[in-house]
Amino acid sequence: MFVRDGIASGDKTAMMTVMALIDLARLRDSQLHRDPFDFVVVEDFLAADRADQLVEEFPAVPGHGSYPLSTLACSPLFTRLIEELEGDEMRAAIEKKFALDLAGRPTMITLRGYSDGKDGDIHTDSVTKLITVLIYMNREWSEAAGRLRLLRGADSLADYAAEVPPLAGTLIAFRRSDASFHGHEAHVGKRQSIQLNWVTDAAVVRREIRRHVWSARLKALNPFKRR
Repeated sequence: MFVRDGIASGDKTAMMTVMALIDLARLRDSQLHRDPFDFVVVEDFLAADRADQLVEEFPAVPGHGSYPLSTLACSPLFTRLIEELEGDEMRAAIEKKFALDLAGRPTMITLRGYSDGKDGDIHTDSVTKLITVLIYMNREWSEAAGRLRLLRGADSLADYAAEVPPLAGTLIAFRRSDASFHGHEAHVGKRQSIQLNWVTDAAVVRREIRRHVWSARLKALNPFKRR
């Protein structure tokens, strides 16, 4: 897949063709699972020739928890990745996959760099989130802990329909519902991910960004010891 970049050159604008950083064909071709809720898992979602560089340029996250993208310094390449994730083609692919109209629904992106042993608690995501997309950014993952499990209920991490290691380029997308339980075994240490949500309205984005910013400030005063 290709995207077009406009490059100013004097009085003229030269057009160059560059490879996309995300593989929407893989997303479109991947199976939508409906048990126990609607979800899709896509391996190698990031362009193979840029995946390592994108992991290398993952923004410096100062501690555990979610950080709004606006609070972090991003390289030009990583910024381009975010633009593609929030672009019309990505939205259209998600809409078709989940048979859901997201026109006019705002997006929200947060990043995680570390987990503190509590991040994997079983939950469904808030009702203001329509679709959750997770893209993992870790080159290797040998641990049993930290692998996301898509669960059949709220009571046990052992009762899961799928388990996904957080390897670089792996995408998980699911429709939020009262049944969209997920979590992972407790992990402490580096665990990088991008979370993209389509949410109900712009007020949700403003409120969530304020909440994450204040949470990040509090965590900075009492950072956990990284392994």
